[in-house]
Amino acid sequence: MRKIGYARVSTVEQNLQMQIRALKAAECVKIYHDKGISGALPERAGLNAALKVLQPGDMLVVWRLDRLGRSLLHLVDLIDSLSRQKIEFQSLTESIDTSSAGGRLVFHIMAALAEFERHLISERTVAGMEAARQKGNHLGRPSVLTDAQRLAAARAVINEGKRFADVASHYNVHHCTIRRIVADARARVAPPPD
Repeated sequence: MRKIGYARVSTVEQNLQMQIRALKAAECVKIYHDKGISGALPERAGLNAALKVLQPGDMLVVWRLDRLGRSLLHLVDLIDSLSRQKIEFQSLTESIDTSSAGGRLVFHIMAALAEFERHLISERTVAGMEAARQKGNHLGRPSVLTDAQRLAAARAVINEGKRFADVASHYNVHHCTIRRIVADARARVAPPPD
């Protein structure tokens, strides 16, 4: 099994040597690294290079889990992606090795926790949105047009027969914005269904 190492430090003042020594001791044949890069960033040149060279049967090795990513969700997604490609993963400090039964168990526990976290975030988001609606707060981006402009735009299309693109150009918005305004206006004046 070919081992590819990845090391990262968040600031340029920090030193990679301790991680690199540990990865060499773990028999990594090649070590990629990022220096002065946050683990929260999804795009990292060193990590991307390491992921590109990995092939089925290889193993990605890190000194510690937080060197690979800052959030549990990101870590689980990345390790799961490696698993689907038949690439193993090892974290030296936490003794996680997905090529062993115990390592796979730890990963599945992490995946379950990440899924639980996703559900909690979703539930909190929905609850927050509902509370905002009940308070009468508008959700989403604020409208670029005033109520008077929205009314005038709807009248220009509905009453005067102007094209969506022409009205959109007049108000410096996308034609889809005018389509939505017109659809809302028509829905308000449409008779209720029998």
